[in-house]
Amino acid sequence: MKGSLFKENFWSSDILSTIGYETMVQHLNNGRKSCKEFEDFLKERAAIEEKYGKDLLNLSRKKPFGQSEINTLKRALEVFKQQVDNVAQCHIQLAQTLREEARKMEEFREKQKLQQKKTELIMDAVHKQRNLQFKKTMDAKKNYEQKCQDKDEAEQAVHRSANLVNPKQQEKLFVKLATSKTAAEDSDKAYMLHVNTLEKIREEWQKEHIKACEVFEAQECERINFFRNALWLHMNQLSQQCVTSDEMYEGIRKSLEMCSIEKDIEYFVNQRKTGQSPPAPVIYENFYCPKKSAAPPGKPGPNLARREPPPVPKSVPDNSDYSLLYQ
Repeated sequence: MKGSLFKENFWSSDILSTIGYETMVQHLNNGRKSCKEFEDFLKERAAIEEKYGKDLLNLSRKKPFGQSEINTLKRALEVFKQQVDNVAQCHIQLAQTLREEARKMEEFREKQKLQQKKTELIMDAVHKQRNLQFKKTMDAKKNYEQKCQDKDEAEQAVHRSANLVNPKQQEKLFVKLATSKTAAEDSDKAYMLHVNTLEKIREEWQKEHIKACEVFEAQECERINFFRNALWLHMNQLSQQCVTSDEMYEGIRKSLEMCSIEKDIEYFVNQRKTGQSPPAPVIYENFYCPKKSAAPPGKPGPNLARREPPPVPKSVPDNSDYSLLYQ
């Protein structure tokens, strides 16, 4: 039955034993340790997410590519860059969310620690009072048993001295017997008083132990539920991160679907075309007749007239070599 398992199963037949109580306390301490470990995990995961997001932003902004692209592919690359930035920002936002969850876990852990401490203070005081009273009771019992033994010895001495003639010795024995009886009766009363006091303290301790069991079990139920929900929420956050990233990547895919090879080629041609006429053939040009030209090899050229021979220069008396040049 919920709320009764601890108080039904953490007892000991030894009145001084605290094994059941210590077992519960250790279990709660271990539970808080688990919460602290998950809290540290969230903080480290947040640091990883933040570093990844910032590195992704730097990669996107410091390492641009495709800046010379045009038209539809250019627009797709712009979407790509924007969505990569968005993914990076999502990781940075996730890091902040994880730190917030770690803070909540820390607050919950500290709250439970304070609740447990209050119960521990009460139980420590009750244990101390119970142990002290138990010691007093055992001392009173030991004293009571000793006084009873003294009384029995005094009675035996009186019986043994019944035939003694010396009245003074008999009187001493009777006085000792009376004294021992009184001491035994007093020790008996003291012993019973301590036993009654111990029983009241034992009952009080038992009530506090039951309360501690109920408080500890309620705390453990709350801790398990909180821890479980924190883990569940963490998984949801990671799943949502994946979904959000995929939605952004889908935006990139859709922009890529809008790319048109034909349109980009046509756009480039329209924006950068340099002319529609190829260069004319390079023709032969006669040095002496620049206005007349030959056709390229393989094509018939114009009908050129045969060039006349150069005129014979007149003889120059002082330059006989020149006059012989064309002879």
